[in-house]
Parts: sequence; structure tokens; C-alpha cells
Amino acid sequence: MNVPPEYHSPLLQSTMHCLSEASIELQVRKKRVKNINFRLKPHLLMVSVPTFISPAQMAESIAKRVPWAIQNHAQVLEQYQRKQSTSSDSSVADSPILLWGISQSFSLSDDKKLAYYRQELSKVIPSLFDKWQPIVGARANEIRLKKMHTRWGSCNTRARRIWLSVYLPAYPIECTEYVIVHELCHLHHPNHSAAFWQTVATAMPDYQYWHNLLAGKDGQLD
Repeated sequence: MNVPPEYHSPLLQSTMHCLSEASIELQVRKKRVKNINFRLKPHLLMVSVPTFISPAQMAESIAKRVPWAIQNHAQVLEQYQRKQSTSSDSSVADSPILLWGISQSFSLSDDKKLAYYRQELSKVIPSLFDKWQPIVGARANEIRLKKMHTRWGSCNTRARRIWLSVYLPAYPIECTEYVIVHELCHLHHPNHSAAFWQTVATAMPDYQYWHNLLAGKDGQLD
């Protein structure tokens, strides 16, 4: 869970909903700091909170920063995407391939790697959704793949359409399963509330391990 349970409150739930509407997830960490520190990343507002602060103080401080986060998020995304584009343009040599977290014995250019990952992900999607939709108790109307640097997945709850990043096959297949579970759970809860995370945990008790594995890889979940 991205917010410690002891910090949950009606004000914080409302704040998380506002951020979620702007495709921003809230992450709160208790640290040995003197003040509340905010850091805005693509689709993520990271908050470091002193151990001595009360839940009410924390919720009020975060609520005040919501307009700032939403207003500056587009610029953060633009900067990140420009950086990714520059990095991709400068990478012309073949690079090693990871498939489901295992190094392969061949290399591919960036364009061919993208096509390879799309192909491999397409192979497993039907069986993975057949596995997890009954467990979550929700069914998507449409599943699409997309070249996404800043997200591992996203869900349009009205259309019941789920998008998955084509880069997922670079990581253990359980990471893809977690992303599928995460997005399917949004069909029950279109936010990142405590109820949402409880639904994820019920469906996939070890989700936190795979969530943490992906968390350090730049992409976020919507």
C-alpha cells in the first residue's frame, strides 16, 4: 500500500481521489526528516513525512499541495518523455534482451525489441486474463498494448478498457499478472483508496513484492 493505514482519513481519501482523477498516485513514506517533503514524478506524488507528525496534519498538508501537483504534472511528464525520446534516439546499437526476467542469447535493436515484446505479451494475455478475471470478479471489455514509458498499465473504467505497456515482458511474468490484477481492481474501485488496495491484496496476496519490483523501473500504475 502506498499510504500507511494509520494515515487514512476522509480528507486524505478525498485528496487521493482528486490526484487519481489527474492520473497521479500518492505515495507516503515515514522518514527521519524535519519537514514534510514533496516530490512530483510522472504519475506519482511522493511525500516524505516526519515520524512525529499527526495523520490530520499530514492530510491537511498534502491536500494543500494537490493544485500544485496537478498544475505541474504536465510539465513533469513532458520533461520525462523528452528525456526518454533523446535516450531512445541515441541508442542505435543492438542491446541485450530480457524475456520474463531471463536474459536471452540474442540482441535486438530498439525497434525490433519493441515488436518482439509486443508479440510475446500478446501470446500470454488471453490466458492471463482468463486466469485473473474470475479471481478479481471483474471483466474487461477490451485489452490493448501501448508503448508507454511512464505507466505499466492504465484503465478506462467507463469503457472497461485496459492498456498494458509493451515493456512488461522484460520483467518476471508475475509483474504482468500484478498489473493485470491492479487494473482489473479499478473496475471495482476507480481510485487508489484503502478499499482498492484491499481488493488487490485479496486477489493477489503477494502483490506487494511485484509492485515493489516494478516501482523502481520508472513506469507507474494508473
